[in-house]
Amino acid sequence: MGNSVLDDVFDSFVNGIRLFKDREVLRHDYLPDKLPHREDQIRLLGSTVAPVLKDARCSNIFIYGKTGTGKTAVTKYVLSHLESKAKEYGAQVKFCYINCRMVGSEYRVFASLSQSVGLSIPFTGLSVGEVFDRFRSGLDQSRIIFIIVLDEVDSLIKDRGDAFMYELTRINETLNKSKVSIIGISNDLRLKEFLDPRVFSSLSEEELVFRPYDAGELRNILLERSKLAFQDGVLSDSALSISSALAAAEHGDARRALDLLRVAGEVAERQGAKGVTEEHVRQAEKHIEHNRVIEALKNLTLHSKLVLLSVYHLNKPSATTGEIYDVYNELCGEMGAGLLTQRRLGTLVNELDSMGLVNAKVVSMGRYGRTKKIRLEISRGLIRDVFGGDNRFSQLFASSSKNSNKNSG
Repeated sequence: MGNSVLDDVFDSFVNGIRLFKDREVLRHDYLPDKLPHREDQIRLLGSTVAPVLKDARCSNIFIYGKTGTGKTAVTKYVLSHLESKAKEYGAQVKFCYINCRMVGSEYRVFASLSQSVGLSIPFTGLSVGEVFDRFRSGLDQSRIIFIIVLDEVDSLIKDRGDAFMYELTRINETLNKSKVSIIGISNDLRLKEFLDPRVFSSLSEEELVFRPYDAGELRNILLERSKLAFQDGVLSDSALSISSALAAAEHGDARRALDLLRVAGEVAERQGAKGVTEEHVRQAEKHIEHNRVIEALKNLTLHSKLVLLSVYHLNKPSATTGEIYDVYNELCGEMGAGLLTQRRLGTLVNELDSMGLVNAKVVSMGRYGRTKKIRLEISRGLIRDVFGGDNRFSQLFASSSKNSNKNSG
């Protein structure tokens, strides 16, 4: 009756050795009770937002740091403590946390803000300006100090521009009974390049930079979490050390370290192993790396994808910014996408470089000045697999397969 293959899989999972006590503890969105090695940042952010307890607006604050350096965790930690203190003191404080990469549009940002002050906004059908106006009047009537957290704000600004940030940083000028403070969180340290200087100066009244964790700190973080995540004695010392070393070498990314441990545990469990070893971590790394590149490619904004496809179509050992711009120009034409300036294209190339998808280095041409040489850092096959399945781009591959068949690498 049953499917014997699946029965075996499921039975061996249920009856096999349980390595995990609680694997959720190793997920990104788990908020631990204490945040090791971030006491200074907690104190600093705490003292920046403290004025709201006396009904004063606090400074806007801009938080930078690479992925997995604890920015979101620290912010949520400080604000949840602030919320309970505000109740204690009877201060009218409310905060709204928005992950800009998840909501993906200005409309959704303003709709989420409206919901948190008790307005309901239709899913579509209004203009962005209309939603913003409703939010502003609803907020003013609620007579509160409103702290807005915009996490991964860089992704929305790169995709949609900074007009919505301009509106938000100016909002206090038109409010009478309420006040707004903004906490912006960015994974990109070069976000200034994308922002209007006026927006930037009013957004970053205070700045907080999170440096990456070192291997010792990551080991502590992993040790704390692994006690909650794994059964006693399951995780080998070497697996713990290698996970922290690999993540520290990458760029001190705690998220990556936690992923490595979780996936290593899953690999070990599937193999019916009695414990998690260094070898399991190595296997997990290969698995994660492959998925990470695919995720990164899928999550690029339209223009970043077109820049990458331009490098792909040129199919040379290395290409100059000018050559890439010519192909990009053509691709935009074929797709009916608006063109970015060559300077903006340069910024996107730098970004693809920092993600490890291309390698861009400045080469001196003697008396002809300097130029940038750009080459792909990932296999052409991977780009074909990811973008070829996207309806918007499939015709670009169809048109290029004639030329690229003889030299596809």
